Amino acid sequence: MKITKLTLYRVPPRWMFLKIETDEGVTGWGEPVIEGRARTVEAAVNELTDYLVGQDPCRINDLWQVMYRGGFYRGGPIMMSAIAGVDQALWDIKGKLLGVPVYELLGGRVRDRMKMYSWVGGDRPAEVIEGIHTLREIGIDTFKLNGTEELGIVDTAAKVDAAVGRIAQIRDAFGKTIEFGIDFHGRVAAPMAKVLLRELEPFRPLFVEEPVLPEQAEYYPRLAEATAIPLAAGERMFSRFEFKHVFRRGGIAIVQPDLSHAGGITECVKIASMAEAYDVAFAPHCPLGPVALAACLQVDFVAHNAVLQEQSMGIHYNKGAELFDYVLNPEDFVITDGYFPPLPKPGLGVIVDEERVIAASRNAPDWRNPVWRHPDGSVAEW
Repeated sequence: MKITKLTLYRVPPRWMFLKIETDEGVTGWGEPVIEGRARTVEAAVNELTDYLVGQDPCRINDLWQVMYRGGFYRGGPIMMSAIAGVDQALWDIKGKLLGVPVYELLGGRVRDRMKMYSWVGGDRPAEVIEGIHTLREIGIDTFKLNGTEELGIVDTAAKVDAAVGRIAQIRDAFGKTIEFGIDFHGRVAAPMAKVLLRELEPFRPLFVEEPVLPEQAEYYPRLAEATAIPLAAGERMFSRFEFKHVFRRGGIAIVQPDLSHAGGITECVKIASMAEAYDVAFAPHCPLGPVALAACLQVDFVAHNAVLQEQSMGIHYNKGAELFDYVLNPEDFVITDGYFPPLPKPGLGVIVDEERVIAASRNAPDWRNPVWRHPDGSVAEW
């Protein structure tokens, strides 16, 4: 079997799908994208084509190494996201060829169902209570929300009180009947992170995500020493070579690589194993589309330390399409008591509605995240 063609489709709301074709008619799908930089990742995938066309798609490990090590400059969000989408599609092909889900190729399941959670609220945390009520009606009991709006390096008591007040309202409304994580989204600098973590402790969130920017990862162990809240990070880290420094320093309780950004299934299985060796939980980042989610689930079902799976159903970014709009087998993703089942179909387990993808790709928007500014006019972290 040989790879014959790679085709990319940018589609609403902010996703990109990759189809890899072979000379034996078996095809695979991946989801390579950086949110807001889809065209750049598209160019990177196209540059990888020369390494792939004419090669055996079943030699996934070799092709991964060629894509990674074949260029003198490597790593980073764009190249690793391009590799990730190709890698997902190659695993999809191999599973389909052998007639089994990818998790069977990775040694088989370690669990029978996978706990998931949903985003609630928007970029600026609002209407959280109403959103939780809505999602609880479909059986979801675990959530994540943005913790703050813009926050200066050192900011006011009023800003701290507003952030803490939102969390207090959630506990007042729902008590311990739900669980939630709080995403600082890299908006919080180290001086304010210490303050907020202390104030949030009484509400016992599941975790605080990106307590500081990944560029400030040296603060993870210092902040962990100052709080009992588990700290999570990893969506803006792109290879095991970056994660190893975080594991060595300590401080992170939950690691969150994104299977569409951090080298795909091949790399994230290794990151999960590294995390397990350090007694760190694994919870893949996934505010993206159905192919990315299917890839995450394949790893979740073989990683013993996988604890939570993010998914984008109803997320505020989904303008123009919802999570399963491009899927022909949504029944395989039915949520029961807040859990996903193992996907039963071969490969990644998602059947892509190719006709709808092609139609949607004709007028795909170029999504960009907003640019925020502080009251003094300086650029704020979004």
